[in-house]
Amino acid sequence: MNDPADNERLLTDVLADEAGFREALFSETVRLARRRRRLRQARRATAAVAVLVGLAALVWQSLPPRGVVPQPTGKPYVVVRTQPLPETALVTTRRLSADRLVASVATASIVATPANSGQFQEIGDDELLALAAPRPVVLVRLGPHSEELVFVNPEDQKGFPLN
Repeated sequence: MNDPADNERLLTDVLADEAGFREALFSETVRLARRRRRLRQARRATAAVAVLVGLAALVWQSLPPRGVVPQPTGKPYVVVRTQPLPETALVTTRRLSADRLVASVATASIVATPANSGQFQEIGDDELLALAAPRPVVLVRLGPHSEELVFVNPEDQKGFPLN
């Protein structure tokens, strides 16, 4: 199939042109390395531009729209003007006269006692026990000039009729 003469010729061409082949191979390798470097740089630049465009879009979306600023239609406050009321509109209180006095009871009686009318007489221990008789009572001394009358039956403490 292959002619051995062709193979030999090809081999001599390759060996004869070995220096040119090396240089062609080296230049092709350098060209491919430069191309890869440019592609990496282009990818980095594209990523940086995409990030900047994304940030710009976010900032632009968060800004309020410029042309649509609502103008105030009126004052945000109301002015209130006041003036004093006339004398007839004021509610006041005053004392009633004696003929218009209102009482909550039908009649009221005032009791007056003179200072020297009722002279009280102090009673002693025996007289106090005689007043409580025939009920059983005990006179307990708590200290000097201090006594207490104690009823033996609790019902008697509420009071009992005197004869």
